[in-house]
Amino acid sequence: MSKNLTTRSEDYSKWYNELVVKADLAENSGVRGCMVIKPYGYAIWEKMQAELDRMFKETGHSNAYFPLFVPKSMFEAEEKNAEGFAKECAIVTHYRLKNDPNKPGKLMVDANAKLEEELIVRPTSEAIIWSTYKNWIQSYRDLPLLINQWANVVRWEMRTRLFLRTAEFLWQEGHTAHATKAEAIEESKKMMDVYADFVQNFMAIPVIKGLKTETERFAGAEETYCIEALMQDGKALQAGTSHFLGQNFAKAFDVKFANQEGKQEYVWGTSWGVSTRLMGALVMTHSDDNGLVLPPNLAPIQVVIVPIFKTVDEFERISTVAHDLVSQLKKLGISVKFDNRNTQKPGFKFAEWELKGVPIRIAIGPKDLENGTFEIARRDNLTKEVVSVSAIDLYVATLLKEIQKDLFDKALQFRDNHITEVNTFEEFRDVLENKTGFISAHWDGTVETEEKIKELTKATIRCIPLSQEKVNGKCVFSGEKSTGRVLFAKAY
Repeated sequence: MSKNLTTRSEDYSKWYNELVVKADLAENSGVRGCMVIKPYGYAIWEKMQAELDRMFKETGHSNAYFPLFVPKSMFEAEEKNAEGFAKECAIVTHYRLKNDPNKPGKLMVDANAKLEEELIVRPTSEAIIWSTYKNWIQSYRDLPLLINQWANVVRWEMRTRLFLRTAEFLWQEGHTAHATKAEAIEESKKMMDVYADFVQNFMAIPVIKGLKTETERFAGAEETYCIEALMQDGKALQAGTSHFLGQNFAKAFDVKFANQEGKQEYVWGTSWGVSTRLMGALVMTHSDDNGLVLPPNLAPIQVVIVPIFKTVDEFERISTVAHDLVSQLKKLGISVKFDNRNTQKPGFKFAEWELKGVPIRIAIGPKDLENGTFEIARRDNLTKEVVSVSAIDLYVATLLKEIQKDLFDKALQFRDNHITEVNTFEEFRDVLENKTGFISAHWDGTVETEEKIKELTKATIRCIPLSQEKVNGKCVFSGEKSTGRVLFAKAY
């Protein structure tokens, strides 16, 4: 199987696009800006969903589902949110088509079927959900209300890239209501921590937890907490956000509750979400010029067994051993495939599973049967070793954990080696031109400085790290006083 991938050093963007398609993750569809997620790609997304869903439910959240359409007046109720998403909205104006009398076989919009009120195809669901919460919340006994939904949303992007930015994408969005400000802030931070836990321990991608600046904050939020990751090309990617909404949506939709003293108060809200953009992060963090590299926790197939044979007798004897190995591995909860296709040669199979990022490949040939051994190849570092059949199941289980850890450690080392501290704007520009990655620099806290740096360099403030101590200094651009460093980068 010929991969013929463009190399990362040659053209990183082209490498990414080719890999997503050739590894059978997704492809462009007949609808502009929208993608088809193929079975192999969707299997990875399902594993993400399952783990996140488990984590949400462990923290007390329940799943629900809300309408795809939002009446325009309802969408406009929270002004900042509506304004923030206005340029990305798809709008339904009519509900029926009819035959075009001038073009047989063609359809046209029925002018008599215009909606009384236009409907927004949800770019996010705060409006429809908070209008519903008004009916669900009457007293402090109804709080906290902890709801999540798995859904699709539409944001009419002009420049699209598979997984990273598409007009329609899949995500989950949590929406919670609380009796106090402190509870809502605690929830926002908790969900940021859940995301960080998932992305680091399940996806093997190191992240930095922080706060967004006012200009980068979610429209309608008082504060946005985020996790930021660094891709192999030195660009940042926002991997997840959690928003403290204050009482903005409660006031917009008149969501009140009677407290323990019987007094009416507005509730406090949060919202938080991650999307199929994480699929893009997965590809760009770990993969190489040979194809996908999947962390074992996310791989639809963790182990593939490839028989090497010349005769029917050899194939039958190898198959007996292979099926026994499959049973052993499945008992340990390991997903395994015996590739017994007789239409493809072993070399083709090796290349195919390498391209698709299967963490471990086991080859079994006649000599292995004689010697009581297997040849085991690791996808992450492309090393091979011959291993005894004895206790092979436990060996593979241990190796999968080792690969998971090694992938995280490698990504962490890359990330840490690409955080550069600068003190002058000349140094700032030099890093952007020659090194890339995160730039740690003092900022005076003003929108004007932030926007000017973005205009001059295309770098944005990715986050104000929560782990960083406040240290007085001078802004890298204006020279004015600063109380701490922030992380800049060019981003997806």
